[in-house]
This record gives sequence, C-alpha cells and structure tokens, in this order.
Amino acid sequence: MRQDIYDLTVAYILENQEKFYRLAYSYVQDRDSALDVVQNSICQALEKCWGLRNPAAMKTWFYRIVVNEALQYLRRHKKEISTEPSEMREEPYQEEGFLKADAGSGEVYEQIQKLPPEMKTVVVLRFYEELSLQEISEVTKTNLSTVKSRLYAALKKLEKSLEEINYEKA
Repeated sequence: MRQDIYDLTVAYILENQEKFYRLAYSYVQDRDSALDVVQNSICQALEKCWGLRNPAAMKTWFYRIVVNEALQYLRRHKKEISTEPSEMREEPYQEEGFLKADAGSGEVYEQIQKLPPEMKTVVVLRFYEELSLQEISEVTKTNLSTVKSRLYAALKKLEKSLEEINYEKA
C-alpha cells in the first residue's frame, strides 16, 4: 500500500508538472525561481505522501503544497529585491493556452498580478488552473463561502481596474 501511494504521487506529478510550473510562475514571476518552487514542492510531496489518506484528494493536496511553497518563497525573498537600475525585470512567461487569446489578456494578467495574495490565489486557481470552488477551498484551507467572497471581490477589483485602463486609452 505504501508503494502504491508513492507511485500514484510520482505519476500525478509527472502528468501535471507543466501546470505546477505555471502556477508557481504566476506567483514568483521568474523562471528559475518557479522551477525551484516546483522542485521544493515535489520533494516535500514525495517525503510526505505517506500521510495522504485519500488518493482522490491528491490534486488539492499537491496544489496546496505548490501555493504554500510559492508564498513561502516570496516571503523569504521579499527583502532581496534588486535596486540595480541595470538589472532588467524578466517578462512574464505565457504558455500557449494559458492566457485567453483575446487582445486584452496581457492587461488582465498584469492586473491579476497586482491583486492581494488571497484574491490572486483564488483567481489563478479558478480561471487558469480550472479548479472548482470546492477544490480551491480545500487547497487554501478556507471555507467555501470565503473562497466565493474572495473571488467576487477580486473580479470586482479587476473589472474596476480594467475599466480605468480602457478609459485612459480612450
């Protein structure tokens, strides 16, 4: 039984590694850092997979690990922001199919990055990773009603900021 859960974990990770990278990248905005987050998440998952009682919960369990690792990475590296003017910020990685094909998708993505972490997590998991609200509730360890209120508040905030951008362009 122990080997079965380990094998299931490995298979799940291999099958969904691109999704995990995308999720990590949406937080850290750097390719190498996103790879570090995913690597740390995988190590943690393989070390702790024996405690997973229900293999059906693997998806939410692993997403929770990735989100927590990404947030932990951001907390650790918050003070290491470069003040060098010569250092250029890396452009966001956008995998084909990750963003919608409409013209304003880059603007939407930029505005999502500006959301508070709780709202950003809900939006990214819901619309980019296509998790249900119940799954997001399990990933974030919050009530379903809290997830819903964060999602609707984030959507209102996004709508307002996008309207302001469109007004400025006009």
